[in-house]
Amino acid sequence: MVHIALYRKYRPQTFKEVIGQDAIVTTLSGELKSGKVSHAYLFAGSRGTGKTSIARIFARELGTTDKDTYEIDAASNRGIDDIRALREAVLTLPFDSKYKVYIVDEAHMLTKEAFNALLKTLEEPPAHVVFILATTEMQKLPETIVSRCQVFEFKRPSVEIIRSVVISAAKAEGVTLEGNSAELIAVAGDGSFRDAYGILERVIASSTGKKITADMIEETTGAPKQTLVNTIISALAEKKWPEALESLRRAVETGNDMSLLSKLLIIKLRAVLMLSIDPKSDFSKTFSEEDIAFANKIAAGKNITAETLLAFLSAHEHIARAPLPELPLELAILTLAEKGNDQRLFSPASTRE
Repeated sequence: MVHIALYRKYRPQTFKEVIGQDAIVTTLSGELKSGKVSHAYLFAGSRGTGKTSIARIFARELGTTDKDTYEIDAASNRGIDDIRALREAVLTLPFDSKYKVYIVDEAHMLTKEAFNALLKTLEEPPAHVVFILATTEMQKLPETIVSRCQVFEFKRPSVEIIRSVVISAAKAEGVTLEGNSAELIAVAGDGSFRDAYGILERVIASSTGKKITADMIEETTGAPKQTLVNTIISALAEKKWPEALESLRRAVETGNDMSLLSKLLIIKLRAVLMLSIDPKSDFSKTFSEEDIAFANKIAAGKNITAETLLAFLSAHEHIARAPLPELPLELAILTLAEKGNDQRLFSPASTRE
């Protein structure tokens, strides 16, 4: 049997199957019902959010067959000659559909000359042609191109949404996700359905059984162990700054992904903060029972504040640009220690308790 990647296997085939882009689906469905279809659309959003899938569904809903649907990778066909060939091709009538649909993926990769050549076609396309441009970097598109398209900005799906999709796919594949493994995949997926499916697929491939544990996810993704995340949060709550730094050092030595560590810390710190304000906050769709119990325990002490969360949010934003990935997280801990007037952390070693 030919292997089919999970992201292709579970890609939505109809608008009803699309998850997390309700506003876009509603608008496109309305246009189809009214018959007021635009000649050019721009789908913008981060990777793996469903831009190409929805473009294909829209083409099918228009009644366009595979023969009349053309997918172009602008990263590989980015020059003026490619666009000139496209301009000639759009003039021919469809084979057996009312419309010819051209899906141009990674549209921002086109050259300046190619954009100029495409502009005239976007302004006055043949009545039987619909363009759908997809991009992860809309800011790189010329304003002249953007202004001639109906723009849809795709939202990054939440951890809860990706988690539910991962659980559903795992069930369909006959495997069980234990503990907080589904949450770990969702966080590691970084707002991308495709990346989350890819992680799940790698873990299933490396597993010898039908049960997927958090340890398997951690080994596959480089995610820090939850015990390490909890140790750092406990140290922060107890203002044991040296212990927090030591735990961070261990995370670095064991090769943990600092960006992923910061996300896990932020997600759990947020839960702790919310629970400290409202103990009835429901996190059952995000965390395992064990994690919820831990968060409630820390929340009861009321030592995790908005300032704590802000420090790690700021750290996360700087990780990608830092000369040392761990440095922003170290600075977050040191900043909290300074604001707490804890002189033990900064005094000579001989005078520490």
